[in-house]
Amino acid sequence: MPIQFSQYLFKYGVLLLLTATLSQIQCRRAEKVVETRKSFRYNQHNPVTSLDPAFARTQNNIWVVDCLFNGLVQLDDSLRVQPCIAKEWHISPDGLTYQFLLRQDVFFHDNVAFPEGKGRRMVASDVVYSFQRLLDDSWPKPGSWIFKDRVSRDSGFVAINDSVFLLRLKSPFQPMLQILTMQYASIVPHEACSYYGRDFRRHPVGTGPFKMKIWAENQALVVVRNENYFEKDREGNSLPYLDAVKTSFITDRKTAFLEFKKGNLDYFFGLESSYINELLTAEGELQPPLAGQFIFLKNPYLNSEYLGIRMDSSATPLQQKKIRQALNYGINRAQMLRVLRNNVGKPASSGFAPSGLPSFDDLRVPGYRYDPARAAQLLAEAGFPQGLGLPAITLLCNADYLDLCTFLTRQWEDLGINIQVEMTETALLRERMRNGQAPFFRASWIADYPDAESFLTCFYSKNTAPPNYTRFSNTEFDRLYEASLQTTDTERRYELYQAMDRILVEEAPVVFLFYDETAQFADRQVQGLSRNAINLLSLKRVRK
Repeated sequence: MPIQFSQYLFKYGVLLLLTATLSQIQCRRAEKVVETRKSFRYNQHNPVTSLDPAFARTQNNIWVVDCLFNGLVQLDDSLRVQPCIAKEWHISPDGLTYQFLLRQDVFFHDNVAFPEGKGRRMVASDVVYSFQRLLDDSWPKPGSWIFKDRVSRDSGFVAINDSVFLLRLKSPFQPMLQILTMQYASIVPHEACSYYGRDFRRHPVGTGPFKMKIWAENQALVVVRNENYFEKDREGNSLPYLDAVKTSFITDRKTAFLEFKKGNLDYFFGLESSYINELLTAEGELQPPLAGQFIFLKNPYLNSEYLGIRMDSSATPLQQKKIRQALNYGINRAQMLRVLRNNVGKPASSGFAPSGLPSFDDLRVPGYRYDPARAAQLLAEAGFPQGLGLPAITLLCNADYLDLCTFLTRQWEDLGINIQVEMTETALLRERMRNGQAPFFRASWIADYPDAESFLTCFYSKNTAPPNYTRFSNTEFDRLYEASLQTTDTERRYELYQAMDRILVEEAPVVFLFYDETAQFADRQVQGLSRNAINLLSLKRVRK
């Protein structure tokens, strides 16, 4: 028996080694193909965990899924909903029924899951299958929330014929069209999902501008041009322009940045203190020596950075509204962004819903300005003149934001407010936020879809954590929120959003910090990069 077991271990070890070696050889071959064609190379410091669109919950997954799949509709860089697989749509006056007319020239990628390996035409029943798949209780998926409790499983998705699809809602939900632009709502073929089962995550089959070539997990991922793609540019040229896209997975951002500087990457995104000053001046411009080699793109990003306050915790002086307001008046947001982020980002001068949204209006929703005198006055009115008698307050923070939280605590020290920063590992911090063990915490909220409802839902009292990490509860806010879901008048909906944001500014369940901006860097050979507020790297119109 011991000999047999050792033989098994030997054979198993050899098999693993051969598998790993084969994967590396395939990866190197794919890289050689990429290097000899019009390829686009970028790095993700976090791994891609799945190529199944139903699991596209993180940026690293979303970017690759966007290459491989399509949805009924898509967003342009101005966040307007545009046709994709659906060439047009009609919404009933009551907001309950969405009728989509589908293109008839959309084909799935060739794959062994189809007869003779030939991808077939996509039809309305594929939309029904894809959406019902999201709601399959036997296999829970992160994307299920987009339809959960909003449609009836029996009658919510209907294929009238091959080219007409109906979506029926239980009650009006105005952001639904924007939600359908998310990668969760991508269309998949039942043949491939059945053929691969849960391994569809590694063998994606879609209709997108690129198709799968190879994925050596945590090493490299390569997709290649889909020659049968249906979209064309304004001149009638077929998309995409690129022959291939290669994603590497260098976990250290500084190392990836050096690879970008050496020309081994065409694109680099995001900022970190270890290299930000090598890229940008203090005023947020590309460093002059780099201007001839790289381009820098900056635009609004639908992400609100904030400090959250648990509103149902009696164990903290932050239950007093005037202290929460004093914290908001007591920080210089413009200086914070200039010192820590080289002016990438905009001070949170309004409510929680950030700039970049069509409903954003800082005149109708005036926020907090830097006013230490007003902060001191509020502290005195709360019974703590110059902070005397005010207990120390603990702020939970992870390592990535230690410099920001340290900056804030020093400014509050000038008012006599003692904030103690407690370092917490990111996963543990999120868990404490979920279970109500974080009275005061650093957080951010990124839009799931480009509508203010995606931010304001964080304060609807009937929502648990997430998204309502602050446990905020306000009867008038809830009334306005529910009314915004029912109205079909866009301007009226925006007015309701702004009214909700004014309540948030007054009640201050958060310390409003800044509205984020994207920071994209690319080689000057790269043209056609998308600039959008959802930070989606769409590559079908990129040239090199």
